[in-house]
Amino acid sequence: MTSLEKDPAIGGDGWSDATGVETGHSTDNKRRLFRGRNLALCLVLGLLVVIGVSFFRFAHHVATIRTPMDPRADAIVVLTGGTDRVERAVALLVEGRAKRLLISGVHPGTTRKQLASLTAADMPLFDCCIDLDRLAMNTVGNAAETAAWARSHEFKSLLVVTSAYHLPRAQAELQEALPEVELHAYPVYSSGLHLRAWWHNGGTIRLLMREYVKYTLARARIVVNRVFATS
Repeated sequence: MTSLEKDPAIGGDGWSDATGVETGHSTDNKRRLFRGRNLALCLVLGLLVVIGVSFFRFAHHVATIRTPMDPRADAIVVLTGGTDRVERAVALLVEGRAKRLLISGVHPGTTRKQLASLTAADMPLFDCCIDLDRLAMNTVGNAAETAAWARSHEFKSLLVVTSAYHLPRAQAELQEALPEVELHAYPVYSSGLHLRAWWHNGGTIRLLMREYVKYTLARARIVVNRVFATS
């Protein structure tokens, strides 16, 4: 019997059996790979849905924040980022809504006289009742400097004045820095922003998406810091 002849003692074709085993393994691997890809795709799609729903809730919240009917507190803090914010905060002080105002995040080169001119306020008001924070460089810094200022004056409540889209992040940072102080949100709506119908304007959508990412990262950092603080 040559090497190419079939041995009757063998119950089947050895080559065919080996080929069948290899084919079976290959099919199983393909099935596992297919199931793995489907699972990964489902996870990615699920994550995108969660992020999308979360973003829409964030955008809706920003677009529907209402200005308080009768805003009053011990003091006011305004987070710089636009003249309209500072103007509104000074107006609230003039109206007697609070006893003192902190303008947080003022550029080191900006003087009291310049701010008074920009807000059409009297210099005596700036001299007696308005404090300037020139150290804060971002929202985290705003919260830290505001906390130090509020505690030094023993304020128990604050009106938080900033742009509507910035309020969720500002409040999150301030609540973390000042858990004992009652915060009242006062949104400022810039004339150039279309927050009420944000989905119609590409620029507003991009602004909200950027702010949503910053807000989400801020919340995550706050949670992580709490975990490490208690461990």
